Amino acid sequence: MLLAQASCQSSGTKERKATLTSQTMCQAPVVPAVAAVAAPDSLTPVALPPLPGLSDSVRWEVAALHQALGPAAEKLRPTVLERACVGYLALRQAGRIRRPAVLAVADMDLPSTEKRLWVLDLAKKRVLEHSYVAHGRGSGHLRARRFSNRIKSACTALGFYRTADTYGGKHGLSRRLHGLDAGQNSNALDRYVVLHGADYAGQEYLDKHRQLGYSRGCPALPPEQYRAIIKAVGEGACLFLSGPGLESKWLDGDKAARQFAARGWR
Repeated sequence: MLLAQASCQSSGTKERKATLTSQTMCQAPVVPAVAAVAAPDSLTPVALPPLPGLSDSVRWEVAALHQALGPAAEKLRPTVLERACVGYLALRQAGRIRRPAVLAVADMDLPSTEKRLWVLDLAKKRVLEHSYVAHGRGSGHLRARRFSNRIKSACTALGFYRTADTYGGKHGLSRRLHGLDAGQNSNALDRYVVLHGADYAGQEYLDKHRQLGYSRGCPALPPEQYRAIIKAVGEGACLFLSGPGLESKWLDGDKAARQFAARGWR
């Protein structure tokens, strides 16, 4: 089992002006992202079209789920939820994720000032957790605009992940992540991309600096919520980081339809 000695480091306002030192494996110089995506110069997220080839029955189920989730999921865009659900179902059908009915979705195209992470119970149709989440400093400032799977890029990597075991790291309780999209996030373990808490991802930091700080590529969580979120997702669950330019083989409407017909959200 790969042991992570350090997770991603905070890059607050003062740190952006300082020279980074090589203290841990996560503290490497930022290099240009490989798969950079240019987003419009606006805080408005890129519009996502409905997935092609998705059956009306699955599309209806996703719409019903979104409505049932209520006000806590009001800012979870339907097209992002649709992609997350299709990927979850396809991954369940392929046996790549083990934990049923739990889905974590982060819309990384929203600015960091928005609560853009949701942990969902699909079977009970409710929001378990809703929080801020920081992106990597290589991805941009208020809004993430560049994404990369490259080691030392300090970028957020989009795609589907399987949550793994927990460990006690520099940031306390942390959960490892396995990237399930080759070329998109498959270096997650080698990059030490994990779920962890960080002061720069919380409300106090946001109130002071008007935006969150940055990780070295990890989806960093608020200090007041990270333990609850890490516990809620558990091990073997699906985490989806959505953003512009994402392509994934798991966005397969046929596989999703077969899985839903056989098992529903479970």
